[in-house]
Amino acid sequence: MRNLVIGMAMASTALASPALARDGQWYIELGGGPMIIEDTDFDVNNGAGTVTTDTKEGYDFGGSVGYDFGAFRLEAETSYREGDIDALAADSVGLPRVGPNGANLAPAGSYPAAGDLNILSFMVNGLFDFGPDDGLQGFFGGGLGVARTDVQASANPNTPGVFDDSSTGLAWQLLAGVRAPLSDSWDAGLRYRLFTAENVDIVDTLGRANEGKVRTHAILGTLTYNFGGPAEIPTQTCWNGSVIPTTEVCPDRPMDPKPMPTQTCWNGAVIPATATCPARPEACKTGPYIVFFEWDKSDITADAATILNNAVSAYANCGTAAVMLAGHADASGSKTYNVGLSQRRNAAVRAYLASRGIPDARISSEAFGESQLRVPTADGVRELQNRRVEVTYGPNAGM
Repeated sequence: MRNLVIGMAMASTALASPALARDGQWYIELGGGPMIIEDTDFDVNNGAGTVTTDTKEGYDFGGSVGYDFGAFRLEAETSYREGDIDALAADSVGLPRVGPNGANLAPAGSYPAAGDLNILSFMVNGLFDFGPDDGLQGFFGGGLGVARTDVQASANPNTPGVFDDSSTGLAWQLLAGVRAPLSDSWDAGLRYRLFTAENVDIVDTLGRANEGKVRTHAILGTLTYNFGGPAEIPTQTCWNGSVIPTTEVCPDRPMDPKPMPTQTCWNGAVIPATATCPARPEACKTGPYIVFFEWDKSDITADAATILNNAVSAYANCGTAAVMLAGHADASGSKTYNVGLSQRRNAAVRAYLASRGIPDARISSEAFGESQLRVPTADGVRELQNRRVEVTYGPNAGM
């Protein structure tokens, strides 16, 4: 049996060849191969003793119908397995036998036997696949269902018909194996099955209840027919992102449009040549803005207000520039008095600018008196051009 298993495994491995994708299709599968039945201990009359069947190798075959979901398969299976019983053993409960005085018990011991144990099962299996569809693919899973177990056995000497009964109950199995494509529709494979029939209850010829669990191990060669599922079509990705079969031609790539003429504006923005750049903001006019005063006065005249309004408008283009006020007087008075008069004139201009929105904290001033005459005159001469405040913007303005 070992040589048979190794030979089937090598044959299955050698069968890898390109095939149709199995995903999303129905299939039928037939399989069969050698089987080993584990020795089964039957509990007699709820623990009074034990009868053991010693079984030989046998065979296991069956068929299934399933659907391949991709990585998972679901199938319904019917299978039949059978093996010979070549010995029966009992402890103190003994074995039924037929003697001169009718039915009685053979003493404890092991006896040659004749008979067989067979199981017919109906299972639902779930299987997980791994590996490529077009090559050698492995799988594992399990199944659950019902099984009818039939035991017929007699032992020598004079113990015909120790068992001749059957039992139906729950069964389960574990499965693993490999399969590979032979063609677009046919697969060949090798499957291992561990099968267990639980709670097998049979009655011997003396009417005693015997309860046990039957377990088998089988190696099955399989042949599968796939009912034409969708082929796995090779695809290609075109320039526009669409995925099409490799037998089709991608659409032509459209010609790139001619580049549009552009221009670069004063602020670095690149716009079409047909568009108009935004207007360049007016540069900061730092001055000086000069306002004049009446003799011995610090009042803002109407003409002075017009000039200061222009200065306020220009400041909007100067950001947060510093503002410097330089106050002056003519030569018609003492030098000390003229410095004070220059300070009052600075204060009047400062108040006017602050009232029009220029931050007071940005304004500084200096009174020069008659030390910087705009029009040189003799001492004591009144001159309008010298009675002034000069407003300038920027660092060190007015200095």
